[in-house]
Amino acid sequence: MQEQVTESGPVVVEATDQNFLETVIEESKKRPVVVDLWASWCGPCRTLGPILEKVAGERAGSFLLAKLDVDANPYTAGQFGVQSIPTVVAFRDGQPVDGFVGAIPEPMVNEFVNKLMPTEAELEAEEALEEELEGHLDGAEEKYREALEVDPNNRDARVGLARIYAETGREDLARETLAPALPDPEAERILAMLEVRDWANLTEPGTLASAKRLAAQGTWRESLDAMLGALADDPDARQAMLEVFTVLGEDDELVADYRRKLAAALF
Repeated sequence: MQEQVTESGPVVVEATDQNFLETVIEESKKRPVVVDLWASWCGPCRTLGPILEKVAGERAGSFLLAKLDVDANPYTAGQFGVQSIPTVVAFRDGQPVDGFVGAIPEPMVNEFVNKLMPTEAELEAEEALEEELEGHLDGAEEKYREALEVDPNNRDARVGLARIYAETGREDLARETLAPALPDPEAERILAMLEVRDWANLTEPGTLASAKRLAAQGTWRESLDAMLGALADDPDARQAMLEVFTVLGEDDELVADYRRKLAAALF
């Protein structure tokens, strides 16, 4: 197989047991990846393969075609549970999303690929996120709104718009916008962030209230220590710690540390 490359990157590549994670899983987080599981002895594979390569070439890198020889790469083929070839599996965002078995004509291949391509709303949401990351919140808000007008169910646009509302002090709008997206990890993180932010206005005395005010200031370790200390006298301290965990995210070292401490204190 001869690899095809355009200015935007590879169009057709060879996938193997060794490079599958990088070539397929990681690449699918940037653009759709279509995996063609084939073998040299397979007649239908010799029919489908050139069609897939032709369609990939015509799309000029909008998706990646990864060809995997099942005989040379038995581990990955086994992971797919392949019982018949050709088998085609499409990946987006690191996950398999669609597929088919057997040789199909070119119009059907094009229909299959069309369903994998980003929608207008998805493209608008991607552009909005770029604007947001660059600090252009007005432009990002406009693009998120446009994406939602095209597709009110677009998760990225809805959560992104709510994030803009939260960042610009429009808490009620943020909560209202997020409601249809729940349950969603990022939506829950934004709601928890708004809750923690409100803790700055607490005026009552007590260890837990003091701990919450520390959290509102971003003094995370000290606030979590104080919440742990309040557990024995105030059961609400557990929920407060969970709110902080949601804001920080599961990848934060503090979360792993204080989850263990919370479990030890409770059990």
